[in-house]
Parts: sequence; C-alpha cells; structure tokens
Amino acid sequence: MLGLRSSVFYLGYALATVILSTNFILLFPLLDSSARHRVASVWCRSILRWLEITCGVNCTIEGTEHLNRFPSVYLANHQSSFEAILLYQLIHPVSPILKRELLQIPFWGWALRLLKPIAIDRSKPREAARSLMTQGEAMLKKGNSVIIFPEGSRSEAGEVGSFSRGGCALAAAANVSIVPIVHNAGYTWPSHRFIKFPGTVSVKIGNPIFASSKSIKTLTAEVEEWARNNFQMRDKN
Repeated sequence: MLGLRSSVFYLGYALATVILSTNFILLFPLLDSSARHRVASVWCRSILRWLEITCGVNCTIEGTEHLNRFPSVYLANHQSSFEAILLYQLIHPVSPILKRELLQIPFWGWALRLLKPIAIDRSKPREAARSLMTQGEAMLKKGNSVIIFPEGSRSEAGEVGSFSRGGCALAAAANVSIVPIVHNAGYTWPSHRFIKFPGTVSVKIGNPIFASSKSIKTLTAEVEEWARNNFQMRDKN
C-alpha cells in the first residue's frame, strides 16, 4: 500500500511540476519579484498538499516569527526534498544554493534557473567555495536571504551530520544574521528512497544568531549544537 500511495504521489508530483513550471516560464517576463515568488509558492504548496493527501505526511512549524525579518543566511539540516520545498515557500526573497546539475532537470530546473539561484559545482570544492562567497554576498546585499544545507549531502533519518563552515563564513563576511532550522523530514521522506511514510514532520526555526566577534569555527559549532539539541526524534509509538 505504501508503494502504491508513493507512486500516486510521484505521478501527481510530475504532472504538477510540468504544468506549473511551464506556466511560470511563460509568465516570468510579466511578473515582478513578489509575483514570481507567489507563483513558485503555488507549486510548493501543491506538492506538499498532494504529499499529505496521498501519503499522509504533514508538518508542524515552530518559530515562524523568525522568518523574513531581514536578509539572513538560513542554515538547515538536510534529509530529503521536503525541507527544500517547504523553505522555498516560506522564505522570500531568497536565493537558494544548490548543485549546478539540478538546473538541467526538465521544466523544474528550467524554471528555477530563471530565479538565478547560486548554483555551485560540487566536483570543484575550491571553485564552489568562491562562488558561495561571491554570489552569496551579492545576493544578501540586494536584500535576498540565502538558504544553505551545511551538511553538504543528505543525512539519514535520526541523524544530524557535521556542518561545514561556508554558511557561517558567508554570514560573517556579509555582516548578516544566521537563522538555524532543524527538522526530521527523513522519517517520512527518507533520503534516496521511493517510499514515503505517513507522519508529522517537526520543523523548528531558531532565534537569529549574529556573528559578532566569534570565530567561524566557534560559530559553526554553535549552530550545529543548536540543531542537534533541538532535533526531534520520532516517537516509536
């Protein structure tokens, strides 16, 4: 039954992506930044609502008052596509940092390319780090927030991986705050697995953290510790 429900979800996911991405591409020249976000958010909400209907996955969010107060670097743990879809809907204006190859995905990647995300080549770490700093600072100065998944790759359910220092370094260089986010989406949308499991994803958004005089290493450790301390293990019952 879980396999059937997941199949139905992906069928609707693909159909909604093709239709909404095509409309977004066609309407893009006619829309301002705010309208583009609203159109993109329709896709995000549609996918998450369809996930709830077909697979029984919903979420609770704590700390939304910390969102969109000022341009910030948002650092979130990474376990699935769920959190990316959710955060792109909640945060505006935003410039996500993502793998360059994602822009090659038909329809969705083509639409995303129009939003000028910070696309990095993970096969070239030094070049990726320079792109993060250069493009990230430019976007923050324009008033866009930046979303970064500092674990680099997706972690398994129940785990929070080690955080890289790039996000904190960017926040310090641009003199903006860091907003930490932690969730447990891996229990319902496991990394690199087809099956989706019913349940509630817990999302917590923390107070903004300012770099002040702390070293990048200390700041990164502080954000990672917050994520570990606030991660919600799934109730086995």
